[in-house]
Amino acid sequence: MNLISGIAYNYKGLKLGLKTPVLLFLGFVRFLVIVILTVVSASLILKYHNEILSLLWGKPESNWIIWLWYVVSWLLTFLLMGLSAVISFLVAQILFSVMIMDTMSRITEQRVAGREKEAKHMSWFKYFFYLLRQEIPRVVIPVMIALILMVLGWFTPLSPVTTIISALAAGVFLAWDNTDLIPARRHESFGRRFNFLLKNLGFHLGFGLWFLIPVLNIVFLSFAPVGATLYYIERIDAETPQ
Repeated sequence: MNLISGIAYNYKGLKLGLKTPVLLFLGFVRFLVIVILTVVSASLILKYHNEILSLLWGKPESNWIIWLWYVVSWLLTFLLMGLSAVISFLVAQILFSVMIMDTMSRITEQRVAGREKEAKHMSWFKYFFYLLRQEIPRVVIPVMIALILMVLGWFTPLSPVTTIISALAAGVFLAWDNTDLIPARRHESFGRRFNFLLKNLGFHLGFGLWFLIPVLNIVFLSFAPVGATLYYIERIDAETPQ
């Protein structure tokens, strides 16, 4: 059920974002940035598609199994496209998107809960660097580890399995990057926030599955803060004694 709930809440957030003018504008800005960076990174990654495929599996001479080689080639293409979107997302986060994500989360919380809960007020400058510090343990390091595992998996006999596991791990951590917006804003400890991820792993897996679908992943990444905030308010806050 948590897996299905994760899939549903990401879609629910996308619908709300598209219907709310200010969220639509902010989501479109994120979408535009990610698209531009994705086109650049995809061009670079796909340039070496054949070399990567050769490392995984050289083209067989037998006509009986060459069809399977072409299937793997197409799957690798889709995987690399998804990988380029993830890389673009990380670059966008480091540049400025973390502020847009937080703003989208705040607007969603205000619309749904009527107000936003914040531990203490900070100046804009200080808060900006606070958010950037959260990004390092929350998304950059975990996703980079997942990508490294994916690359290392290409050089082992279990490369198809490790590649899939690494992609799913990247989706989970990207989902957590969004569900962590509210607890980070409320200055909860990193340990408590990471424990929240572990307890709701199924939800984050479902939420992150949208991020692994080429083209669609860019759209869902752009509006993911909305669905993640909805989930936290409707499920976590609602079950927490005031």
